[in-house]
Amino acid sequence: MNRSTQRRVVITGYGAICALGSNVSDIWSAVMNYQTGYHYQDFGNPNISARYFGFIKEKPKFKNIPKPVLKFLPEFARLSFFAASEAVQMAFGQQQPTESYDPFECGVIFGTGWGAQDESTRENATYRDEQLAYPFSNLLVMPNVATAAISMHWNLRGYQNTPVAACATGSIAIGDAFEKIRSGKARMMLAGGGESITQGFSVWSIDTLRALSKEQEDIRKACCPFSADRSGFVLSEGAAVLCLEDYESAVSRGANILAEITGYGSYSDARDITSPAEDMLARIQCVRAALQQAGLQPDGLQYINAHGTSTQLNDLNETNTLKLALGDAAKRIPASSTKSYTGHLIAAAGAMESIFSIRTLETGMMPATIHLDRADPACDLDYIPHEHRHSASIEHVMNINYGFGGANSALIFSKV
Repeated sequence: MNRSTQRRVVITGYGAICALGSNVSDIWSAVMNYQTGYHYQDFGNPNISARYFGFIKEKPKFKNIPKPVLKFLPEFARLSFFAASEAVQMAFGQQQPTESYDPFECGVIFGTGWGAQDESTRENATYRDEQLAYPFSNLLVMPNVATAAISMHWNLRGYQNTPVAACATGSIAIGDAFEKIRSGKARMMLAGGGESITQGFSVWSIDTLRALSKEQEDIRKACCPFSADRSGFVLSEGAAVLCLEDYESAVSRGANILAEITGYGSYSDARDITSPAEDMLARIQCVRAALQQAGLQPDGLQYINAHGTSTQLNDLNETNTLKLALGDAAKRIPASSTKSYTGHLIAAAGAMESIFSIRTLETGMMPATIHLDRADPACDLDYIPHEHRHSASIEHVMNINYGFGGANSALIFSKV
């Protein structure tokens, strides 16, 4: 079916939490003020060489999470529930989604990369030492525990799923929710991703892959996407959620429509667990499929929120992908990496960066890539160095995300 015969899908709410703030307004304000959410931290373990992390220093009280639910939620799920609450309130105010929709028309697609690995490691150690552990351990470590809690709390009885696609998880969750509504199988969905990897073993298991930033002293070099000084990503913590609705239904209930999802592509490298495929074909196909579904030519895009992890392999591969997928237009379309502010939120990255993409549509502000002091000559696109850029004519933006295991995605958000 072509797009005209499918349902239109819009965004009516969003919510997020990370080290930059406990709501979207504060997070976006921090980005606009060129603040970073990551700081120096020494784990005191000679086997962990990374020194910069974007962990949330002051966690919210989670008073909005019912105690019977709270007891079986690991940290990533608590953050996720918190972000979902902001998204639902923004979309529906003081009402519940099921006051506007049949519960079986509402669903949740919410993912995580490593889920409750911290909690699993801790409870296993406790059991090993004491032959007893937390009695809800089995529930605590379910990858779909956040999806379940969100579904239960808002009585969303339609389709639910928990994608686990590493750093592409959040955007794939949004894309899949878009397809569910577009095909008529749902009218309202909550979608996004969350991650909390903060403890010794979990951090070491990533650092030992040499994926994390090698920088030891200078925060400007700790996370500097597309820079010649880049040496790995900064591990961060957080969650982000979007509320998606069928356009006609949203209009009929008087919802405030923030943006429309017009294109989505997701394809697999099928080559390597950690490294991007050298042929770039899956990443190229993601971009082209999203453009085709949106009915756009490359020049129809006014901004790209790039994956931009600050790793040697990704940033170069991503640059070359954009050149091949977009042709001559690649040089003309401004792009940036907002990970230069947040660090890498892993499963939450795609959802957070989707929110940033929508904020760009709403405000006309394209966030700069900060710390781009010494650009890599091979990463030669317009990555908006140092200073934000404003445009009054932004109609379509693309968000691109990739993940370990060869997961790739591209989403296009448009003004309605």
